[in-house]
Amino acid sequence: MAKPGRLGVGIIGAGKVGAVLGAALRSAEHAVVGVSAVSDASRERAETLLPGVPVLEVQEIVERAELVLLAVPDDALPGLVDGLAKLGAWQPGQLVAHTSGRFGVGVLHPIRAAGAVPLALHPAMTFTGMSLDLTRLLDCTFGVTADAAMLPIAQALVVEMGAEPVAIAEADRTLYHAALAHGSNHLVTLVAQSSQLLREVGVEQPERMLGPLLRATLENALASGESALTGPVARGDVGTVEAHAQALREYDGGGHGDVLAAYLAMARATARRAEGRGLLKADQLEGLNRALDTEED
Repeated sequence: MAKPGRLGVGIIGAGKVGAVLGAALRSAEHAVVGVSAVSDASRERAETLLPGVPVLEVQEIVERAELVLLAVPDDALPGLVDGLAKLGAWQPGQLVAHTSGRFGVGVLHPIRAAGAVPLALHPAMTFTGMSLDLTRLLDCTFGVTADAAMLPIAQALVVEMGAEPVAIAEADRTLYHAALAHGSNHLVTLVAQSSQLLREVGVEQPERMLGPLLRATLENALASGESALTGPVARGDVGTVEAHAQALREYDGGGHGDVLAAYLAMARATARRAEGRGLLKADQLEGLNRALDTEED
């Protein structure tokens, strides 16, 4: 017997996010009535995660669905929503949720004229597009934005997918997304740069060396915040920081590569934050700034 309140769900965009969330909603006994998939990769993903679900045109999905999940790139979202509105595709009472971190419900304004309900459901998680992502959802939070009266619906959908909803104000969506991108996306760049340098000095498996260190650092930072900070900048070891900068400048060919620029930017930010917390004395901060402020950078 089906649970009460089960919805017919349409997935627009069988990318890594859309297919996984569709599968999660299906596991909660919602019926996925259709999915759009253009590329070979997205079709294969839909077949794997949403077996038996028909691949349909976007407008047909909107016609069939009580809940439409828009899992498309940020830049494509406004045009898609507006285009479907001009076609008269949106329906009264229809739930329309997007998965963009950047946008709140404002981007869905065109659906309101038809009486549809806008929701923003952004998973704060990186996805592979494989079934293992369903397990990751159980330890995941979603940034949720909706009109006050509709917020419980958005929150309930997230809970049904096994995740935790966190309300984000409409005006705060861009800053919210910037925080996640800065912490997650730039972490990948930092790891890649560190791995590159270790390979340069002969470490054949930099992931073996970095893995335990980075995992411990991340766990400590999440548990203890900035009190977990260690290293030469936090200690005010000006000579060490200066030596780092010089070595990276030589490696980067006079400072024209991205590794030195990233090191200098993060070291400066780390020094400012360490000084603000009272870890550095004024003369130490001044010495660090001199070591980091060079003509070549």
